[in-house]
Amino acid sequence: MKSLHYAGIDVHKETMDLVVYRDDERHAFVECRIPNREKPVKKLFGKLLEEGSVTACYEAGCMGFGLQRFLSGMGVTSIVVAPGKVPKRSGDRVKTDRRDARSLAQQLRAGTLEGIHIPNDEDEAVRDYLRTRGDVRLELKKTKQRLHRFLLRHGYIYDSKRYWTHRHERWLRSLAFDRTMLKESFDEYYFMIKGLEEQLRLMDKRIEEIAGKEPYVERVQKLRCLKGIDYLTALSFVCEIGDFSRFGHAEAFMAYLGVIPREYSSGEKRRQGSITKSGNAHLRNLLIESSWHYRYKSAPSKRLNERREGQPAAIIAYADKAMMRLQRKFYHLLLKGKTKQTAVTAVARELAGFVWGMMVGQTA
Repeated sequence: MKSLHYAGIDVHKETMDLVVYRDDERHAFVECRIPNREKPVKKLFGKLLEEGSVTACYEAGCMGFGLQRFLSGMGVTSIVVAPGKVPKRSGDRVKTDRRDARSLAQQLRAGTLEGIHIPNDEDEAVRDYLRTRGDVRLELKKTKQRLHRFLLRHGYIYDSKRYWTHRHERWLRSLAFDRTMLKESFDEYYFMIKGLEEQLRLMDKRIEEIAGKEPYVERVQKLRCLKGIDYLTALSFVCEIGDFSRFGHAEAFMAYLGVIPREYSSGEKRRQGSITKSGNAHLRNLLIESSWHYRYKSAPSKRLNERREGQPAAIIAYADKAMMRLQRKFYHLLLKGKTKQTAVTAVARELAGFVWGMMVGQTA
Protein backbone atom coordinates (compact mmCIF):
# COMPACT_ATOMS: atom_id res chain seq x y z
CA MET A 1 0.00 0.00 0.00
CA LYS A 2 1.42 3.38 -1.03
CA SER A 3 1.96 6.07 1.61
CA LEU A 4 0.75 9.63 1.82
CA HIS A 5 3.46 12.21 2.43
CA TYR A 6 3.01 15.74 3.80
CA ALA A 7 5.98 18.03 3.25
CA GLY A 8 6.51 21.40 4.91
CA ILE A 9 9.17 23.56 3.28
CA ASP A 10 10.91 26.66 4.61
CA VAL A 11 12.40 28.27 1.49
CA HIS A 12 15.37 30.63 1.27
CA LYS A 13 17.54 31.87 -1.57
CA GLU A 14 20.32 29.29 -1.13
CA THR A 15 18.73 26.50 0.93
CA MET A 16 15.42 25.01 1.97
CA ASP A 17 14.50 23.04 5.08
CA LEU A 18 12.10 20.13 4.57
CA VAL A 19 10.14 18.13 7.09
CA VAL A 20 8.02 15.26 5.79
CA TYR A 21 5.39 13.30 7.72
CA ARG A 22 3.97 10.05 6.42
CA ASP A 23 0.30 9.11 6.94
CA ASP A 24 -0.53 9.22 10.67
CA GLU A 25 2.97 8.53 11.95
CA ARG A 26 3.91 10.54 15.02
CA HIS A 27 7.50 11.30 14.08
CA ALA A 28 8.81 12.96 10.95
CA PHE A 29 9.78 10.66 8.11
CA VAL A 30 12.34 13.14 6.68
CA GLU A 31 14.07 16.16 8.23
CA CYS A 32 16.80 17.73 6.14
CA ARG A 33 18.27 20.84 4.55
CA ILE A 34 19.05 20.81 0.84
CA PRO A 35 20.32 23.42 -1.64
CA ASN A 36 17.59 25.44 -3.31
CA ARG A 37 18.45 24.01 -6.72
CA GLU A 38 16.47 22.00 -9.23
CA LYS A 39 18.55 18.80 -9.11
CA PRO A 40 18.45 18.07 -5.31
CA VAL A 41 14.76 19.03 -5.12
CA LYS A 42 13.93 16.71 -8.00
CA LYS A 43 15.96 13.88 -6.44
CA LEU A 44 14.29 14.13 -3.00
CA PHE A 45 10.72 14.46 -4.20
CA GLY A 46 11.30 11.80 -6.84
CA LYS A 47 12.10 9.31 -4.07
CA LEU A 48 9.00 10.34 -2.12
CA LEU A 49 6.81 9.92 -5.19
CA GLU A 50 8.10 6.38 -5.66
CA GLU A 51 6.66 5.49 -2.24
CA GLY A 52 3.31 7.25 -2.68
CA SER A 53 1.58 10.58 -3.20
CA VAL A 54 3.09 13.83 -1.91
CA THR A 55 1.44 17.04 -0.77
CA ALA A 56 3.75 20.00 -0.08
CA CYS A 57 3.42 23.58 1.10
CA TYR A 58 5.55 26.62 1.81
CA GLU A 59 4.93 30.22 2.82
CA ALA A 60 4.55 32.97 0.23
CA GLY A 61 7.47 35.35 0.05
CA CYS A 62 10.20 36.82 -2.10
CA MET A 63 10.93 33.43 -3.73
CA GLY A 64 7.69 33.59 -5.70
CA PHE A 65 5.86 30.63 -7.22
CA GLY A 66 8.71 28.93 -9.09
CA LEU A 67 9.01 26.06 -6.60
CA GLN A 68 5.24 25.47 -6.62
CA ARG A 69 5.18 25.25 -10.41
CA PHE A 70 8.22 22.96 -10.46
CA LEU A 71 6.70 20.57 -7.89
CA SER A 72 3.34 20.57 -9.67
CA GLY A 73 5.14 19.63 -12.88
CA MET A 74 6.60 16.62 -11.06
CA GLY A 75 3.15 15.49 -9.92
CA VAL A 76 3.37 16.84 -6.37
CA THR A 77 0.24 18.50 -5.01
CA SER A 78 1.65 21.79 -3.71
CA ILE A 79 0.16 24.94 -2.23
CA VAL A 80 1.55 28.31 -1.15
CA VAL A 81 0.14 29.72 2.08
CA ALA A 82 -0.02 33.30 3.32
CA PRO A 83 2.32 33.73 6.32
CA GLY A 84 -0.30 35.70 8.24
CA LYS A 85 -2.81 32.84 7.89
CA VAL A 86 -0.52 30.14 9.36
CA PRO A 87 -1.75 29.31 12.90
CA LYS A 88 0.77 30.07 15.65
CA ARG A 89 0.76 28.52 19.11
CA SER A 90 0.60 31.09 21.91
CA GLY A 91 3.68 31.09 24.08
CA ASP A 92 5.93 29.72 21.34
CA ARG A 93 9.04 31.91 21.53
CA VAL A 94 11.46 29.76 19.56
CA LYS A 95 11.73 30.20 15.79
CA THR A 96 14.03 28.23 13.51
CA ASP A 97 13.77 27.19 9.87
CA ARG A 98 13.40 23.53 10.87
CA ARG A 99 10.62 24.29 13.36
CA ASP A 100 8.80 26.39 10.75
CA ALA A 101 8.97 23.54 8.24
CA ARG A 102 7.80 21.05 10.87
CA SER A 103 4.85 23.24 11.81
CA LEU A 104 3.82 23.60 8.15
CA ALA A 105 3.98 19.82 7.61
CA GLN A 106 1.92 19.10 10.74
CA GLN A 107 -0.76 21.63 9.86
CA LEU A 108 -0.83 20.50 6.25
CA ARG A 109 -1.52 16.96 7.46
CA ALA A 110 -4.22 18.26 9.82
CA GLY A 111 -5.91 20.12 6.96
CA THR A 112 -5.75 23.56 8.62
CA LEU A 113 -3.88 25.33 5.81
CA GLU A 114 -5.46 27.07 2.84
CA GLY A 115 -3.46 27.90 -0.27
CA ILE A 116 -3.44 31.29 -1.92
CA HIS A 117 -4.29 31.94 -5.57
CA ILE A 118 -1.41 31.11 -7.93
CA PRO A 119 -1.46 33.30 -11.06
CA ASN A 120 -0.47 31.87 -14.41
CA ASP A 121 2.79 33.01 -15.99
CA GLU A 122 1.14 35.68 -18.17
CA ASP A 123 -0.90 37.19 -15.35
CA GLU A 124 2.14 37.25 -13.08
CA ALA A 125 4.23 39.04 -15.72
CA VAL A 126 1.54 41.71 -16.26
CA ARG A 127 1.04 42.03 -12.49
CA ASP A 128 4.75 42.69 -11.97
CA TYR A 129 4.68 45.35 -14.71
CA LEU A 130 1.74 47.07 -13.01
CA ARG A 131 3.54 47.01 -9.67
CA THR A 132 6.65 48.39 -11.34
CA ARG A 133 4.52 51.28 -12.53
CA GLY A 134 3.52 51.85 -8.90
CA ASP A 135 7.19 51.95 -7.90
CA VAL A 136 7.92 54.55 -10.59
CA ARG A 137 5.01 56.66 -9.41
CA LEU A 138 6.24 56.44 -5.81
CA GLU A 139 9.74 57.48 -6.88
CA LEU A 140 8.25 60.45 -8.74
CA LYS A 141 6.39 61.51 -5.61
CA LYS A 142 9.54 61.25 -3.48
CA THR A 143 11.61 63.22 -6.00
CA LYS A 144 9.04 66.02 -6.04
CA GLN A 145 9.17 66.13 -2.24
CA ARG A 146 12.98 66.30 -2.32
CA LEU A 147 12.88 69.22 -4.76
CA HIS A 148 10.29 71.00 -2.62
CA ARG A 149 12.44 70.62 0.53
CA PHE A 150 15.54 71.72 -1.39
CA LEU A 151 13.82 74.95 -2.43
CA LEU A 152 12.53 75.59 1.10
CA ARG A 153 16.03 75.21 2.54
CA HIS A 154 17.25 77.99 0.28
CA GLY A 155 14.35 80.36 0.77
CA TYR A 156 12.35 79.73 -2.42
CA ILE A 157 8.73 79.62 -1.24
CA TYR A 158 5.81 79.17 -3.62
CA ASP A 159 2.78 81.36 -2.75
CA SER A 160 0.15 78.67 -3.20
CA LYS A 161 -0.63 75.21 -1.86
CA ARG A 162 -1.45 73.86 -5.33
CA TYR A 163 1.76 72.36 -6.61
CA TRP A 164 2.70 70.92 -10.00
CA THR A 165 0.14 72.95 -11.92
CA HIS A 166 1.03 74.94 -15.05
CA ARG A 167 1.49 78.03 -12.86
CA HIS A 168 3.82 76.14 -10.52
CA GLU A 169 5.83 74.86 -13.51
CA ARG A 170 6.27 78.44 -14.78
CA TRP A 171 7.44 79.50 -11.33
CA LEU A 172 9.99 76.68 -11.20
CA ARG A 173 11.42 77.59 -14.60
CA SER A 174 11.69 81.25 -13.58
CA LEU A 175 13.87 80.60 -10.53
CA ALA A 176 17.34 82.15 -10.54
CA PHE A 177 20.18 80.89 -8.35
CA ASP A 178 23.19 82.92 -7.28
CA ARG A 179 25.44 79.87 -7.05
CA THR A 180 26.25 77.45 -9.85
CA MET A 181 26.04 74.36 -7.62
CA LEU A 182 22.51 75.28 -6.49
CA LYS A 183 21.45 75.63 -10.12
CA GLU A 184 22.96 72.24 -10.94
CA SER A 185 21.22 70.60 -7.96
CA PHE A 186 17.91 72.10 -9.02
CA ASP A 187 18.38 70.89 -12.60
CA GLU A 188 19.15 67.35 -11.43
CA TYR A 189 15.91 67.19 -9.43
CA TYR A 190 13.82 68.93 -12.08
CA PHE A 191 14.93 66.84 -15.04
CA MET A 192 14.71 63.67 -12.97
CA ILE A 193 11.06 64.54 -12.37
CA LYS A 194 10.50 65.17 -16.07
CA GLY A 195 12.12 61.83 -16.92
CA LEU A 196 9.95 59.94 -14.44
CA GLU A 197 6.82 61.68 -15.74
CA GLU A 198 7.69 60.62 -19.29
CA GLN A 199 8.39 57.08 -18.09
CA LEU A 200 4.96 56.98 -16.42
CA ARG A 201 3.30 58.25 -19.58
CA LEU A 202 4.90 55.52 -21.67
CA MET A 203 4.02 52.84 -19.11
CA ASP A 204 0.39 54.00 -19.02
CA LYS A 205 0.28 53.75 -22.80
CA ARG A 206 1.68 50.21 -22.62
CA ILE A 207 -0.86 49.26 -19.94
CA GLU A 208 -3.65 50.49 -22.21
CA GLU A 209 -2.30 48.29 -25.02
CA ILE A 210 -2.18 45.22 -22.75
CA ALA A 211 -5.69 45.85 -21.43
CA GLY A 212 -7.03 46.05 -24.99
CA LYS A 213 -5.92 42.53 -25.88
CA GLU A 214 -6.99 39.02 -24.95
CA PRO A 215 -7.45 37.56 -22.42
CA TYR A 216 -8.11 40.83 -20.56
CA VAL A 217 -10.10 43.09 -22.86
CA GLU A 218 -13.64 41.87 -22.05
CA ARG A 219 -13.29 41.99 -18.26
CA VAL A 220 -11.36 45.27 -18.31
CA GLN A 221 -14.00 46.98 -20.46
CA LYS A 222 -16.69 45.89 -18.02
CA LEU A 223 -14.86 47.28 -15.02
CA ARG A 224 -14.18 50.56 -16.83
CA CYS A 225 -17.93 51.19 -16.82
CA LEU A 226 -17.63 51.91 -13.09
CA LYS A 227 -16.88 55.49 -12.15
CA GLY A 228 -13.29 55.94 -10.97
CA ILE A 229 -11.96 52.76 -12.60
CA ASP A 230 -9.90 52.96 -15.77
CA TYR A 231 -7.27 50.80 -17.45
CA LEU A 232 -4.74 50.67 -14.60
CA THR A 233 -7.16 49.70 -11.83
CA ALA A 234 -9.25 47.40 -14.01
CA LEU A 235 -6.26 45.48 -15.35
CA SER A 236 -4.77 45.24 -11.85
CA PHE A 237 -7.95 43.62 -10.52
CA VAL A 238 -8.16 41.18 -13.41
CA CYS A 239 -4.51 40.08 -13.11
CA GLU A 240 -4.31 39.96 -9.33
CA ILE A 241 -7.62 38.16 -8.71
CA GLY A 242 -7.91 35.88 -11.72
CA ASP A 243 -11.11 33.93 -11.01
CA PHE A 244 -13.48 36.15 -9.03
CA SER A 245 -15.84 33.23 -8.43
CA ARG A 246 -13.39 31.75 -5.92
CA PHE A 247 -14.96 34.23 -3.49
CA GLY A 248 -18.33 32.82 -2.51
CA HIS A 249 -19.91 36.21 -1.76
CA ALA A 250 -19.11 39.91 -1.85
CA GLU A 251 -18.19 40.06 1.84
CA ALA A 252 -15.45 37.48 1.29
CA PHE A 253 -13.99 39.64 -1.47
CA MET A 254 -14.12 42.71 0.78
CA ALA A 255 -12.31 40.77 3.50
CA TYR A 256 -9.63 39.70 1.02
CA LEU A 257 -8.97 43.36 0.22
CA GLY A 258 -8.85 44.25 3.91
CA VAL A 259 -11.59 46.89 3.79
CA ILE A 260 -13.87 45.36 6.43
CA PRO A 261 -13.71 46.73 10.01
CA ARG A 262 -11.85 45.00 12.79
CA GLU A 263 -14.15 43.53 15.40
CA TYR A 264 -13.82 42.29 18.96
CA SER A 265 -17.22 41.29 20.29
CA SER A 266 -18.11 39.24 23.32
CA GLY A 267 -21.45 38.70 25.00
CA GLU A 268 -23.61 41.77 24.59
CA LYS A 269 -20.68 44.02 23.73
CA ARG A 270 -19.73 44.68 20.12
CA ARG A 271 -16.62 46.65 19.31
CA GLN A 272 -15.53 47.59 15.81
CA GLY A 273 -12.42 49.48 14.80
CA SER A 274 -10.56 50.54 11.70
CA ILE A 275 -10.29 48.33 8.63
CA THR A 276 -8.21 45.16 8.90
CA LYS A 277 -5.80 46.06 6.07
CA SER A 278 -5.20 42.36 5.52
CA GLY A 279 -4.84 40.76 2.11
CA ASN A 280 -3.85 42.55 -1.08
CA ALA A 281 -2.52 46.02 -0.19
CA HIS A 282 -1.89 46.96 -3.84
CA LEU A 283 -5.52 46.47 -4.85
CA ARG A 284 -6.77 48.09 -1.65
CA ASN A 285 -4.83 51.28 -2.39
CA LEU A 286 -6.14 51.39 -5.96
CA LEU A 287 -9.69 50.82 -4.73
CA ILE A 288 -9.49 53.67 -2.23
CA GLU A 289 -8.06 55.97 -4.91
CA SER A 290 -11.02 55.10 -7.14
CA SER A 291 -13.46 55.77 -4.31
CA TRP A 292 -12.46 59.43 -4.09
CA HIS A 293 -14.30 59.94 -7.39
CA TYR A 294 -17.61 59.40 -5.58
CA ARG A 295 -17.29 62.35 -3.21
CA TYR A 296 -19.43 64.58 -5.47
CA LYS A 297 -22.89 63.91 -6.83
CA SER A 298 -22.85 64.10 -10.60
CA ALA A 299 -24.17 62.46 -13.75
CA PRO A 300 -21.87 60.22 -15.83
CA SER A 301 -19.20 62.39 -17.44
CA LYS A 302 -18.49 62.52 -21.16
CA ARG A 303 -15.34 60.46 -20.66
CA LEU A 304 -17.20 57.82 -18.64
CA ASN A 305 -19.88 57.55 -21.33
CA GLU A 306 -17.15 57.02 -23.92
CA ARG A 307 -15.74 54.14 -21.83
CA ARG A 308 -19.18 52.56 -21.74
CA GLU A 309 -19.71 52.52 -25.50
CA GLY A 310 -20.54 49.05 -26.82
CA GLN A 311 -21.19 47.53 -23.39
CA PRO A 312 -24.45 45.66 -22.57
CA ALA A 313 -27.28 47.73 -21.12
CA ALA A 314 -27.31 45.55 -17.99
CA ILE A 315 -23.66 46.38 -17.25
CA ILE A 316 -24.24 50.12 -17.72
CA ALA A 317 -27.35 50.06 -15.53
CA TYR A 318 -25.41 48.18 -12.84
CA ALA A 319 -22.59 50.76 -12.98
CA ASP A 320 -25.12 53.61 -12.71
CA LYS A 321 -26.69 51.90 -9.72
CA ALA A 322 -23.27 51.69 -8.07
CA MET A 323 -22.52 55.34 -8.83
CA MET A 324 -25.76 56.67 -7.35
CA ARG A 325 -25.54 54.47 -4.27
CA LEU A 326 -21.89 55.28 -3.51
CA GLN A 327 -22.29 59.03 -4.08
CA ARG A 328 -25.27 59.02 -1.75
CA LYS A 329 -23.37 56.98 0.84
CA PHE A 330 -20.45 59.40 0.90
CA TYR A 331 -22.78 62.38 1.34
CA HIS A 332 -24.77 60.74 4.15
CA LEU A 333 -21.63 59.76 6.06
CA LEU A 334 -20.40 63.35 5.94
CA LEU A 335 -23.75 64.52 7.32
CA LYS A 336 -23.27 62.09 10.22
CA GLY A 337 -20.02 63.83 11.10
CA LYS A 338 -17.63 61.27 9.62
CA THR A 339 -14.35 62.46 8.15
CA LYS A 340 -13.77 62.35 4.39
CA GLN A 341 -11.22 59.58 4.87
CA THR A 342 -13.67 57.43 6.82
CA ALA A 343 -16.40 58.03 4.25
CA VAL A 344 -14.09 57.13 1.35
CA THR A 345 -13.06 53.90 3.10
CA ALA A 346 -16.72 52.95 3.55
CA VAL A 347 -17.36 53.72 -0.12
CA ALA A 348 -14.36 51.57 -1.07
CA ARG A 349 -15.83 48.64 0.83
CA GLU A 350 -19.08 48.81 -1.12
CA LEU A 351 -17.28 49.49 -4.40
CA ALA A 352 -15.42 46.22 -3.87
CA GLY A 353 -18.81 44.50 -3.64
CA PHE A 354 -19.91 46.05 -6.93
CA VAL A 355 -16.65 45.00 -8.61
CA TRP A 356 -17.18 41.42 -7.43
CA GLY A 357 -20.81 41.42 -8.57
CA MET A 358 -19.89 42.65 -12.03
CA MET A 359 -17.15 40.04 -12.47
CA VAL A 360 -19.30 37.08 -11.39
CA GLY A 361 -22.33 38.18 -13.42
CA GLN A 362 -24.59 39.30 -10.58
CA THR A 363 -25.68 42.53 -12.27
CA ALA A 364 -29.41 42.00 -12.07
